[in-house]
Amino acid sequence: MNERIAPANTAVVSMDDITKTFPGVKALDRVRLDLYPGQVTALVGENGAGKSTTVKILTGIYKPDGGTIRIDGEAVKFTSPNDASDAGITAIHQETVLFDELSVAENIFIGHAPRTKMGLIDKGAMHRAARTLLEEIGAPFSSHTPLRDLGIASKHLVAIARALSVDARVVIMDEPTAALSHKEIEELYALVETLKAQGKAILFISHKFDEIFRIADRYTVFRDGAFVGDGMIADIDESALVTMMVGRSIDQIFPVRNTDTGEEVLRVEGYAHPTEFADIGFSLKRGEILGFYGLVGAGRSEFMQALFGITRPSAGTCTINGTARTIHSPADAVDAGIVYVPEDRGKQGAIIGLPIFQNITLPSLGRTSRKGFLQLAEEFALAREYSQRLDLRAASLDQDVGNLSGGNQQKVVIAKWLATQPQVIILDEPTKGIDIGSKAAVHEFMAELAAQGLSVIMVSSEIPEVIGMSDRVIVMRDGRIVAEIAGDALTPETLVRHAAGIGETRTLEEA
Repeated sequence: MNERIAPANTAVVSMDDITKTFPGVKALDRVRLDLYPGQVTALVGENGAGKSTTVKILTGIYKPDGGTIRIDGEAVKFTSPNDASDAGITAIHQETVLFDELSVAENIFIGHAPRTKMGLIDKGAMHRAARTLLEEIGAPFSSHTPLRDLGIASKHLVAIARALSVDARVVIMDEPTAALSHKEIEELYALVETLKAQGKAILFISHKFDEIFRIADRYTVFRDGAFVGDGMIADIDESALVTMMVGRSIDQIFPVRNTDTGEEVLRVEGYAHPTEFADIGFSLKRGEILGFYGLVGAGRSEFMQALFGITRPSAGTCTINGTARTIHSPADAVDAGIVYVPEDRGKQGAIIGLPIFQNITLPSLGRTSRKGFLQLAEEFALAREYSQRLDLRAASLDQDVGNLSGGNQQKVVIAKWLATQPQVIILDEPTKGIDIGSKAAVHEFMAELAAQGLSVIMVSSEIPEVIGMSDRVIVMRDGRIVAEIAGDALTPETLVRHAAGIGETRTLEEA
């Protein structure tokens, strides 16, 4: 399985023996990658496997230290992103940079708009070309629409149109479905099929195996910056692919837990918000992992943000260890012993631009300062303690958190709040966008936290995770609790039935 497959046709792009080293880190060690016209190649690997570095080399952002890139068999060198774009290579990133104040057409052609003989932007030609691209991908909006008026899925279509506006032969899709609903994901799949029919070579990067096996024709696996193997998706199954990714077989993804719980720590009653949720009530015991499940728009994250004091509820009470607490701000929540790890770690969880140690110690400055002055040694000691507990992988604690992989950024955010020594930790989609190895590490750590007496609320849209990690699960729909499930009744069918509205009354189902 570690030999290159015999190609069915000629590769548009071949990367051979590509090496890239950063200070203290060998990001890529003689990796290989082939992309074929009219086919989707899934690039698979754990966080830190070298996927992002490969994409940046392929798009001209980084220069490789060694190896060869070939286009149609001819060796090329990219000295800038413009070189890669001129060669027909374009990328659609998970968080594509677009401009809300500009129109759709202006976003599509920014940097390469058609111009008049006077050198001015030819707005008529730009909108005509934009309309053609939007029709080609089935976009249901005008080229004149301000980007701010579009939803997330429509903005993805604008990013795709922008990629195609440079007459791309190779389209790189990096976690393209991360923020999309089920319907929008199906529409993206249809668009991928359209691009394949046009002969585009597509590099597809995703942590979701169902997507990989649904959309990809080929796979290439990297591990720890090295090429492991490639092949046809039809010739491999999930188990074998996971083994290639992690170098070992993962038979038990979720840790075995002792589900003995202690006394009640948290009680919520009658929590409501004018537009987001109503009549939310539940209890949480010491050492318990309580799952919250629901479909998009169920109101789970909105409720958690209110419980943490980011937004204010219109009604409801919160009791911690038998004492009623009023939570009007995150500071009130932290003081009460409640912390919140948000779903969007990049914008709400970590502070990009600050080093790891400052991110971790930020909510705990009272512990690392004396008479109003920060003690650097104590900051580092606190950050080191919690980064080691979470097996954070970084060159040093001085490293900018923005340069970490998604899984390691998540660990920094969790470490930050654990350092406050909370009683209740809310984890909102704790493994979203991270690879299977990092997921297993987060799951193990969640189990350890519960075993140490911390109470955990886990919001997750992944049914296996909800079932595998939770002692009980609360299901929300349309801003209300519709079911509370435990024991043998906790099955995928039961969760989906309640989340989708089949079974209208709230029930408590236990073995």
